Amino acid sequence: MNSHFRFVALPLVLGLAACAAEYSKSEAPDTLQVDGAESRLSIAFAGGSDHLAAGEAARLDRMVVAGAIRPADRVEIAASGPPGVAERRAAAISRELLRYGIVTQTVALGAVPANHALVSVGRFAVTLPTCPNWSQSLDYDFTNAYTSNYGCANATNLGLMVASPGDLVSGRQLSGGNATVATAAVQRYLTDRVKPPPAVTASPFGGGGGGGGDQGGGAPPAGGAPGAAP
Repeated sequence: MNSHFRFVALPLVLGLAACAAEYSKSEAPDTLQVDGAESRLSIAFAGGSDHLAAGEAARLDRMVVAGAIRPADRVEIAASGPPGVAERRAAAISRELLRYGIVTQTVALGAVPANHALVSVGRFAVTLPTCPNWSQSLDYDFTNAYTSNYGCANATNLGLMVASPGDLVSGRQLSGGNATVATAAVQRYLTDRVKPPPAVTASPFGGGGGGGGDQGGGAPPAGGAPGAAP
């Protein structure tokens, strides 16, 4: 009697083990995919000063209005000149863009022509994982491992909420809070003028338009992450 039981149970155990081995977490990744593109434009200044050359402020305005530079983009500035002049030149561009809620960083971007500043515009888009994912059968799972749907909700929520998708690729330098940006957000909330998120486009890397020949390396993509806050 006992030998007969072992004869029946052994194939059953092997069958269950085979079912448990059919699935691995690599078959249902729950990570976010982030794609990006960068463009650069050169901004001219009056010789030896931190005053934007004629028409440059208007050119920046046109690019923002056309969507070539957006609040969700990672915008970095490098200016030429002595340290004090270079800092003020970067600040002059930053002030122009901050009027549209675009926060910039001052970084080294390589050689910058005299009396110019380089503005790098990085645009990123997030592709969400396929959720929910119930590809794994839960009927007979004795592995005590993560299920195929584990982590899907967290990853999806993060991809939808992130204001600057580039932050998912690499962090930015900590330079303290920007009081102007923070108070402007509070003021919009108190006056019931909260900005709606940008419209979701079929391709987040579609042409931004409006930049024309101002941008080296092609126009930056037109969309950030779906649901990204402006």
